Amino acid sequence: MLKGAPLWSGVVAGGISQVEDVQSYIQGERDGKYLAASTVKNVTGAAGIMAGVEYGAIAGSMILPGIGTVIGSIAGYMVGNRIGSSIGATAGNLLFNRNPEQQEQ
Repeated sequence: MLKGAPLWSGVVAGGISQVEDVQSYIQGERDGKYLAASTVKNVTGAAGIMAGVEYGAIAGSMILPGIGTVIGSIAGYMVGNRIGSSIGATAGNLLFNRNPEQQEQ
């Protein structure tokens, strides 16, 4: 999970989200609690993407080698990002005492 395409897909996706959140913070659109909670969400989302791409590719390869690998990777990316971000958003809000109504999707 910590090499190749799964690693870079998670790093790039998490990095882009983090840059957007930092820019919002710098421009004064968001507060420090939002940035801290979003950082947790971005990190767990990236980890979810890494796991999802890898295990989705494995599952797809078992079902239909070749095209199944690609389809499994894409499906794993989406599912992993969704689950990782959801867990991270909840954890970030709890850790930094943010009101869930302040959470942005």
